[in-house]
Amino acid sequence: MRSIRVGLISDTHGLLRPEALHALAGCDRIVHAGDIGAPRVLEALARIAPVSAVRGNNDRGDWAASLPESASLRAGAATILVIHELARLDLATLADPPRAVVFGHSHRPSVETRDGLLFVNPGSAGPRRFGLPASLARMTVRGGELSVEMVSLSA
Repeated sequence: MRSIRVGLISDTHGLLRPEALHALAGCDRIVHAGDIGAPRVLEALARIAPVSAVRGNNDRGDWAASLPESASLRAGAATILVIHELARLDLATLADPPRAVVFGHSHRPSVETRDGLLFVNPGSAGPRRFGLPASLARMTVRGGELSVEMVSLSA
């Protein structure tokens, strides 16, 4: 059974660090959980792997208008739901519950399992704010099993 590597990134705010690109190299898919900041960020990520992205509260303009507020994708046997602000998620309205939720907005990296559902905030890979570290995450999907590795980026 082949593993699928999914790069998780959020809150770039127009800054795509070289170390972020290096950390995402070799991923099969990339998920951007919003506050992208500029279309060039998505273009650079797409040179590495197919990208699924959602619009964050700071993504404005014609380029961002076509981005959904939430997205669902399959990675192997796992469904991953992507949303920028976790507070906007209503799991009760979903017909097909995901195996994982990837979100951003707070800039706080976290990995937590609640009621069997994996919640991942890769943190902010863009400009450092709020005294928080710059980071992203890599998720490995093997069958129905998910594992997450947080990656610290230099400030």
